[in-house]
Amino acid sequence: MPTRKSPRKGSLQFWPRKRASKFLPRVNWNAISSGKNLKGFICYKAGMASAYVKDETLNSMTKGKKISIPITILECPPIKIFSVRLYKNKKVVKEILAEKPDKELKRKVRLSKGKIGKIEDIKPEDENNFDDIRVLCYSQIKKTGIKKTPDLSEIGLSGTFKEKLNFIRENLGKEISVSDIFEKGDLVDLRGLTKGKGFQGPVKRFGIKLKHHKSEKGRRKPGSLGPWHPARVTFRVAMAGQLGMFTRITYNNKIIDMGKSENKNWLQNIKNFGNLKTDYLIVNSSVQGPAKRQLLITAPLRKTKKQEKKNYEFIELR
Repeated sequence: MPTRKSPRKGSLQFWPRKRASKFLPRVNWNAISSGKNLKGFICYKAGMASAYVKDETLNSMTKGKKISIPITILECPPIKIFSVRLYKNKKVVKEILAEKPDKELKRKVRLSKGKIGKIEDIKPEDENNFDDIRVLCYSQIKKTGIKKTPDLSEIGLSGTFKEKLNFIRENLGKEISVSDIFEKGDLVDLRGLTKGKGFQGPVKRFGIKLKHHKSEKGRRKPGSLGPWHPARVTFRVAMAGQLGMFTRITYNNKIIDMGKSENKNWLQNIKNFGNLKTDYLIVNSSVQGPAKRQLLITAPLRKTKKQEKKNYEFIELR
C-alpha cells in the first residue's frame, strides 16, 4: 500500500493553547490606520440568526433578489472615557483621570488621587513631548441588564494630535454611542474570546484521526510522543489540554443594519440573552464566543475587495 500522508494536525500559529488572561484583548492601534474618531468600541454578543436581505452587490448573480444570509446581533451600550493616556517611547508617561467615574467602576478600579488632572493642561503645542494619545473607555453595561460591572479597554484615536485632543475635550464625561463611530455598510473586525470547552483530548483539540480499532493503549491517542533522543516531548505533539477561551479575531464583517432597539419586537426574547435595551449592530456571518460575551469591535486592519463590494439591504429576520 502507498504511504499515507496528511498535513500536520493543529495550528502552531497560536501558542501556548491556554486560557486568555482577560476577556477584552489588547490591540495594536498603530497598525489600524482607518477609523472615525475612536478606532474601536465595546459591544456584547446577543446571538445568531438568519436574515432576509436584498442583494445589491455589483455583478452578483443574485443582484436585486431576496436572499437569506447568516447574521450576528450585537448589543452596543454607550461608552464613557475613564482616563486619557499620553505615550512617549511606547510607555505611558502621563495619565489624566475623568473627574466623576461611575460608582460601579470605583469597585473595580483602584483610583489614584495623584493622577487626577485636567485635560486643559495638555495643549496642542505639546505634540513634540508625546508620541501618541489614547483613551481608556468603559461600557455602560448596567443599561443592558446583563451585569453591573463595566468592561474597560484602551482604545486608540485617529487623526493628528490636535484632532485627538479636541475629540477628548468634547466627549470627556459624555456618553459616546456606536453610531458616532461606525456607519451602516462599514467593514469591522471583532476581537474577543472563543467559547470555553475545558479539558479535551487530542482528537477534538487538534483533529488527529482515530487509530485502528485493534490498536493498544487507546484509539484517541497519538501513535508516538516522539523519539528516544532528544529525550523530551516537543510542543509539536498533539496532546490533551485546554480548548477554548482563546483570543481570536474575525476580520472584515459587514455592518448590515444598526440603530436603536426600541419598539422592535424581533430584538426581544433572544435565546440565552433576553431583550435588547440599547443600540444594536447586525453584522454578516458568525462571531466567536457565546451569548453575552464582551467583544471589541474595531476599524478593519486590512480590507478585502471581496468583502468591501458586498452591499446588502436588510429586510427582516427569518
